[in-house]
Amino acid sequence: MKVVILEDETLAGKKVESLLAEIDDSIEILTTIKSVEVAKEWFAENEAPDLVISDIRLLDGLSFELFESINYDNPVIFTTAYDQYAIKAFEVNSVDYLLKPIQLEKLKNALSKVKNDSTQVVSYEEILSLMQSQKKEFKSRFMIRAGQKILAVPVEKIAYFYSLNKLTYIVTEDGKKYPCDQTLEVVDQQVDPKVFFRANRKYIVKFESISEIHPYFKGRIKINLTPESEDEIVISSERTPEFKKWLDQ
Repeated sequence: MKVVILEDETLAGKKVESLLAEIDDSIEILTTIKSVEVAKEWFAENEAPDLVISDIRLLDGLSFELFESINYDNPVIFTTAYDQYAIKAFEVNSVDYLLKPIQLEKLKNALSKVKNDSTQVVSYEEILSLMQSQKKEFKSRFMIRAGQKILAVPVEKIAYFYSLNKLTYIVTEDGKKYPCDQTLEVVDQQVDPKVFFRANRKYIVKFESISEIHPYFKGRIKINLTPESEDEIVISSERTPEFKKWLDQ
């Protein structure tokens, strides 16, 4: 089976690759693409793969834009953290819809449907039921330990999250710092993406906590936070288009 992966986050793309290798080492990954425009060019110049595994949000737009502009009739497995795209996903040859973080067994089941040529025909009622069963609810507070006490920190009082030496910390708007039990990867799935942005591997920042934005070397962006962060926070050139889009929503 020949597979193309559409994923704008490098680590997420590598995760899909490793899961596919674990499930079936005969799967051939033709390429991993991060943007709609590059994907359009690739599909114009190459033979269509047997399967596309596609995040819904890419660097320069939604992957639906690609499928609506090319002649592609094979299955698609969509991956995303955003439930509101579920109905649209099933309208575009979708064989399955997986919420991030992707689980091995769910991906394995989706691949099984592809191999058995049993492309799903899903009714509106079934899609609605799926969305309700997987409804994304973002956390309103984080429970943390402060000495011998357990405190509830409301999300609206959090300025940013950061990791240090494999530990995660919450920094509140008044400058207090608390350890958090979850990893940044888990936190990223628990907070509203309209409010918080994964700036890099170490930081998840809230819009209101960004005090300054500066152009940086090689198409990157540097941001300053309030309260002041312990590190220089630089957003990679790959993430910069998504960051600008997030700022302008």
